[in-house]
Amino acid sequence: MSGIAKTNAARLLDKARIAYELIPYRVDENNLAADHVAEELGEDINRVFKTLVLHGDKCGYFVCVIPGNMEVDLKAAAKTAGAKKAEMIPMKELLPLTGYIRGGCSPIG
Repeated sequence: MSGIAKTNAARLLDKARIAYELIPYRVDENNLAADHVAEELGEDINRVFKTLVLHGDKCGYFVCVIPGNMEVDLKAAAKTAGAKKAEMIPMKELLPLTGYIRGGCSPIG
């Protein structure tokens, strides 16, 4: 792992003794779209996932992990989380709520 900075998610995986591989790529702050990340990695878009943080009216905050080429179905996500309605959290709430920045959010932790 030398040369690659570990993320909080990687530290949690280490602590749990779960094997993983960090794959570095050039981050474009102006284009954090999954298709761009897939292109940078030379990966099929079907192997790249988005981690989205939502807030449900009855269940509070929850995380959705969806394929990079898909959009979240808010109604289906809400139903799955036990809510009637859900919406993406405002970007300004992501870091204080999760400890992660846009483009670096993880379902781990």
